[in-house]
Amino acid sequence: MTHRVAVTGIGVVTPLGIGIDTFWRNIRAGAVAVRRVTRFPVDDYASQIAAEVDGFDASAYVGAKRLHWTDRFSQFALVATHLALDDAALRIAGDGTDVGTYIGSALGGLAYADEQHDVFRSDGIGAVRPLLAISVFGGAATCNVAMEFGVRGPNVANGNSCASGAVAIGDAFRAVARGDVRTALAGGCEAPLAPLVFGAFTVIRAMSTNNADPQRACRPFDVDRDGFVMAEGAAMLVLERLDDAQRRGARIYGEITGYGITNDAFHMSAPQPDGSYNAAAIRAALAEARRAPGEVELLNAHGSGTRLGDQGEADAFALAFGTHASRVPVMATKGQHGHALGATGAWEVALTLLAMRDGVVPRIVNCDAPDPACALALNGPPQPARARVAISCSAGFGGINAALALASIDT
Repeated sequence: MTHRVAVTGIGVVTPLGIGIDTFWRNIRAGAVAVRRVTRFPVDDYASQIAAEVDGFDASAYVGAKRLHWTDRFSQFALVATHLALDDAALRIAGDGTDVGTYIGSALGGLAYADEQHDVFRSDGIGAVRPLLAISVFGGAATCNVAMEFGVRGPNVANGNSCASGAVAIGDAFRAVARGDVRTALAGGCEAPLAPLVFGAFTVIRAMSTNNADPQRACRPFDVDRDGFVMAEGAAMLVLERLDDAQRRGARIYGEITGYGITNDAFHMSAPQPDGSYNAAAIRAALAEARRAPGEVELLNAHGSGTRLGDQGEADAFALAFGTHASRVPVMATKGQHGHALGATGAWEVALTLLAMRDGVVPRIVNCDAPDPACALALNGPPQPARARVAISCSAGFGGINAALALASIDT
C-alpha cells in the first residue's frame, strides 16, 4: 500500500437522527428508535417492529429533477453523501476522475419493486412508474451519487448482504491506499421496509417477535435475545489520502489501516458454528494494519441479537484475540438503531471512529443479562476508553465476514 487513508467526513441517515452529531448524541444517551411498524399493516406478521427513519425529506439536499427519478433507497445515499461532503468541507474538483464511489446494499431497490408490483397487479403495466427499471438494481445508488456530485472514477456497488457497507468501505480503503483514486465516497444504504421484503425475514424467523416491548426487543449478546430488528437508512464516509487531508487542513476522524473479508462456505443464513472464518477476517485486517491482537483497544461487534450470530461472533473473537477478548471493551449498538442490513456496517465504522475520538464506549443497550457463553467485556455504564486501535466487524447471510482495522491519527 502506497498511501495512508484518512476519514475526513461522515454523513448518516438513521432512525436515531439525520446527521452524525444527532446520531452520536442519541447513541450516547441510550436512546432506542424501535417501535411498531407504521409504513404498512403488520397484524399478520410474526414480527411487527422496526426502526424507521422519521422526517426524511431529501428535497432539502436534492433537486426536484433527481428526486423525480430516484426512490427512497437512492435518496438515502444522496443525502448521506451530501452530509459527508459537507462534514469534510470538501468539494469534488475538476472532472472527478480521481474520485471513486463505493456503496453496499443487501437489497438495493427491492422495496420499491415490491410497491410497484402491487400497482402492476391492481392497475396493470400502464400504471407502473418508468422509474422502476432504473431504480431496482443494486448500482442505482452509486450511479445517482456519481451523477449528483460529478464523480467519474470507479463506481462500485456490492450486494454482500449485511456486510456490504463494511465491504464497500474496505474496497474504497484499498483503492485510495493503492493510489487508484485520491478520494473515495464509501458506505452503505438500505430501504427494506416494504411488506414482502419485511415479510420474507419474518418467514425465516430471523427477527425479534418481542412486539409487546419494542424498545427492548433487540438484545445483542443478552441471554434472552430472540432476533434482530430491521431498520433503514444510510451512512457515507469521505476517505482521502492522509497527506491530502493534512495539506488542506481537514479535520480527521481517524485512519482505516486494514481490511479482511472471508466466507464461511457453510450455510446461507447461519454462521460457521466455531467462528473460525470470521476470526480469519479479523486476523487479515490486523495483518494488513501491522497490528497484533493485543494492541486492539476497542471492538465494534456486528451484534445483531440473533442466538446463533452473537454466539458465533463471540467465538470468533475468542479465536482472534485469545484471553484479550474478555478484556477489550465491546460496542454493539443495534439494540438502539436496529439493523439496516447493508447500511449498518457503515454506521458502525462511523460510531467506532467517534468512540475513539471522544474516548468513550457506549453501553450495550438491552444487554441486561449478558450470555455467559459469550465471554466478552460486554456491558456496564459508558466506559472512558481512549482507544487508539479498533476493529469493526460485520457479517451477513451467505457466510460473509468483513473486518476493518481503524486507528487514531496519532498512532
